[in-house]
Amino acid sequence: MVDSRVKALYCFYYKGFLGVAMMENVNIRDARRTDLEGIIDIYNSTIASRMVTADLQPVTPEERESWFNKHTPEFRPLWVAEFEERLCGWVSFESFYGRPAYNQTAEVSIYIHHDFRGKGLGTYLLNSVIDACPRLNVHNLVGFIFGHNTPSLKLFSQLGFSTWGHLPKVAVLEGIERDLIIVGKRVY
Repeated sequence: MVDSRVKALYCFYYKGFLGVAMMENVNIRDARRTDLEGIIDIYNSTIASRMVTADLQPVTPEERESWFNKHTPEFRPLWVAEFEERLCGWVSFESFYGRPAYNQTAEVSIYIHHDFRGKGLGTYLLNSVIDACPRLNVHNLVGFIFGHNTPSLKLFSQLGFSTWGHLPKVAVLEGIERDLIIVGKRVY
């Protein structure tokens, strides 16, 4: 019988190896209209957790059409990540506060398909976002993360983001008031 500590250690290394092998085969590209349904499926899969989005009910592709159309590859891209031709995540750059003086600052959102969480894809995507900022003329990145979303806060912190704002008890999820943390990073 394998000791549970040895098994846990083996699973950790196996998962890490799988993550490294997977990243070598992840393709990041600009989203196409035909990707919208898959993007929405990944988004909707996060609603029930009450950790990722303030939406309380699933959204439809039709409801997100105008959001999709606001993205442009040269200014505020919407990327999808594919592994073996399967949509495994997506990234959205959005304008911060919607006024021209803030154009050098972008809000970033990252959503990962549940089958690909915990394998390093979030780190890979966020590093790709940071690397693209000079080309997009983005000097500052911000993210809006619920205070109880420890995995996302940890991800952003590990890549040099710090807390730029804390909005206490601004959301109510399942009857519980939740904080919103604004994380930010000056990228160049």
